[in-house]
Amino acid sequence: MIRPQMSSRERVLAALDRRPTDRPAFGSPTSVIVAELMDLAAAEFPEAHLQAPLMARLAATAHTELRHDLLMPYFSVQHEAAALGCRIDWGRRDLMPDSKDHPCQTIDDIRIPSDFLDHPACRVVCDAIRLLRRQFPDLAIFGKAFGPWTLGYHLFSTQEFLIMTMLDPPQVVAILDKLKEVTVAFANAQFAAGADAVTLADHATGDLCSPEAYRDFLIPVHAELVRRLAGPVVLHICGNTASRLDYICQTGVAAFHVDTKVPCATARKLVGDRLALAGGINNPQTLCFGKPDDVRRDLQAALDAHFEIVGPECAVPLNAPLSQLRALTEMFFEMV
Repeated sequence: MIRPQMSSRERVLAALDRRPTDRPAFGSPTSVIVAELMDLAAAEFPEAHLQAPLMARLAATAHTELRHDLLMPYFSVQHEAAALGCRIDWGRRDLMPDSKDHPCQTIDDIRIPSDFLDHPACRVVCDAIRLLRRQFPDLAIFGKAFGPWTLGYHLFSTQEFLIMTMLDPPQVVAILDKLKEVTVAFANAQFAAGADAVTLADHATGDLCSPEAYRDFLIPVHAELVRRLAGPVVLHICGNTASRLDYICQTGVAAFHVDTKVPCATARKLVGDRLALAGGINNPQTLCFGKPDDVRRDLQAALDAHFEIVGPECAVPLNAPLSQLRALTEMFFEMV
């Protein structure tokens, strides 16, 4: 039976559990921050990556300005990399952070500090979640942790890591086994800080990881992460993931945040009712340059495919106009 007037937190958690909701949840398990939101919050990059009050204040704009049901304060992809010894350029208001070096050549070079979670880059995310949990008890608060495949890119470089998957698969298995402990520790620290769910972002996209590589390397790892994490897991992988959606369903994740390179109807057909789907709104065309008809088309496709969480497909580009994000909000609430 559908419950009327659910809180945002109740709605999102029910959606992740594929239980009935009063309407689809609205929001994104990855970043929706654009430059104009930084101005409204008086919280800019790079400081908002590194100071918990600014991080929380900026994350809150997803609800206060855009009426999202969920908040996610980890905006970039580099916090674990910083704690693992990569040298990070923390970017600027129009540029996301980036690793400036890749310190590992073999598994023996990987150093996971015993105080990993106390590193400022990890602590700031947990502190921001605590602030948001206190301020918004009725919203869903999401954490985010990167999977060991992505951490391998950071530590070894994308090119060298992918070459290793072909030339030395046993070492890749050992690397993933070692780095998954980082994902478990960081994700569970965010659950302990008050997160309701965690986005597991692992960049095993189609142009970097074949379906067979996902099957052989990552199904067992992602399934183990799901078992060991203290709450619902939303897997995010960019790009065309149609070739591995059946494998993703085998991991036990609560939801998959799908790129619009997989049409909404196709994604639903491939996963059926085995997991919840999030996303549906194209970023580069619809949110950056689209017209109202484009927004309506994307929304209708996501709603017709019964996406449990409707919102942008990935981190919104920093230069996307706030007016488009507002138009998305207005049209979503008109249509539901």
